[in-house]
Amino acid sequence: MKHNIETQRLLIRPIQDNDLEGIYKLDSDIRVQEFLGKKPLENKTQAAQMISFITKQYKDFGIGRWAVIEKQTNTFIGWTGFKYINNGVNGVEEYLDFGYRFVYDAWGKGYATEAALACLIYADKYLTLLPIHAISEVGNKGSKNVLEKAGFKAVNTFLYENVPHFWYIRLNK
Repeated sequence: MKHNIETQRLLIRPIQDNDLEGIYKLDSDIRVQEFLGKKPLENKTQAAQMISFITKQYKDFGIGRWAVIEKQTNTFIGWTGFKYINNGVNGVEEYLDFGYRFVYDAWGKGYATEAALACLIYADKYLTLLPIHAISEVGNKGSKNVLEKAGFKAVNTFLYENVPHFWYIRLNK
């Protein structure tokens, strides 16, 4: 990440080791995991492993998910950003996967859309020419709303980990 991203309410920056508590809170909550395979983290060691995986992506690919900090409280409320994919998801061999995940208390406040719009502006300015796609479980109406507000369109459905998902393309690039 060349520069932190700031919006009116959010600071978006690389995930750091000191985000451990926030990552654990986020991914140990079964409500957050509802459309993610229902596999909540069981301990902080798993959260540390996630942080290591993300920081390795920064080193290997120059991209990865970023922490989202609520500026008013300086609190970790989730992550957003891009992940390099090169294993043929939905028949697409190489792309940037746009995603986000927020703690339950941050839901319904517009943070995901605010972060998504800011990340896509950043991508247009600083990232590669790889296409940007997104996926979400078919039943995840909240995620569908965010992605559509950010300029994505669901163009088909496919099975991902044996669950129906929407495949999104970015319309406004």
